[in-house]
Amino acid sequence: MAVWDDLVGQAKVEEQLAAAARDADALVTAHAAGEPDPEASTMTHAWLFTGPPGSGVETAARAFAAALQCVSPDRALGGAPGCGFCTGCHTALVGTHADITTVAAVGAVVRVEDMRDTVRKSYTAPANGRWQVILVADAERLNEKSANAVLKAVEEPAPRTVWLLCAPSIEDVLPTIRSRCRHLNLRTPPVEAVADVLVRRDGIEPETAHAAARATQGHIDRARRLATDERARARRAAVLKVPLRVHDVGGCLKAAQELIDTATEDANQVAEETDARETEELKAALGVGPGGRLPRGTAGVMKDLEADQKRRKKRTQIDSLDLALTELTGFYRDVLALQLRSRTALANTDVRDAIERIAHDTTPERTLRRIEAVLACREALERQVAPLLAMEAMTLALRD
Repeated sequence: MAVWDDLVGQAKVEEQLAAAARDADALVTAHAAGEPDPEASTMTHAWLFTGPPGSGVETAARAFAAALQCVSPDRALGGAPGCGFCTGCHTALVGTHADITTVAAVGAVVRVEDMRDTVRKSYTAPANGRWQVILVADAERLNEKSANAVLKAVEEPAPRTVWLLCAPSIEDVLPTIRSRCRHLNLRTPPVEAVADVLVRRDGIEPETAHAAARATQGHIDRARRLATDERARARRAAVLKVPLRVHDVGGCLKAAQELIDTATEDANQVAEETDARETEELKAALGVGPGGRLPRGTAGVMKDLEADQKRRKKRTQIDSLDLALTELTGFYRDVLALQLRSRTALANTDVRDAIERIAHDTTPERTLRRIEAVLACREALERQVAPLLAMEAMTLALRD
């Protein structure tokens, strides 16, 4: 198993990253031997990974981080870095490597206080790895202050520090930052490639894997969840019934409320899985035993954690709603494909009867207006419009 195994349908990007990892290894080896830097190198101090949701942007960045930290004996004998088995690769991939720092938006933005701490760390030498790696998972959510902190660090990087920024598109990152990064653009992987990895790596039945990959249009993480989580399948089924339930105002308002309720349930599920564990880990770090009280002066630390968890829960709800809107967009895309007699394969074949009914009863112009209504709802959520109001406006616009 190599670190690139989870990078699906990105052969060109994998080739570029593997070459850079080899040159990075040669650079570190030369420094250790007191030799001059290699004359030609594809390694650089800042990288920008972009691509549509599900393309594996963060997966590519983490695989590259692992290859940079690879300590396999085969690497020292001329093998390519990124074996996937050594301590450096393994800890990088599971997120426990001491010299890889991941920064993500807790709420709507990446906070400047988090980024300043990270920038300070970026100027320190690696503790036990080969590189100090800073992975910014949500570069598009940098606000003005946190973006300025990143810009300063990217302009004047430490010798053994690498910045890996991830964003949906290059336009989502400030020009001053992206101009200092090497840009890699990932594409949506083919449905067949996603289905293959679900079968090979996750042991999912081929028919189920292909159905999930087709329904999510190549989004790897969503496909895996859809294939393995019954609740995810039930939530998707409920979302795809919305177009059949918006014939009157009452149905529209009820559908909007149910979308909100489902998103809230998703957020609660994530909170249940992570909040309790994080709280216990923090208490253990503070020396608090089971049932014990917090040491004096540490209550503020616990309040900060609770505030972060609250922001994350709100963000999870918005992300769940965004996923529902993506599925609605896919539904109406299928409707439009039938209306225009396109040869494009339908994504939602499990609800083909509903798609055909709506395609027969409406016009392509009406379908396009419905797609626009869904996209307008997504934009409203990004502007932090109250979720219920945004959903109600959309479902009313979907009415016949």
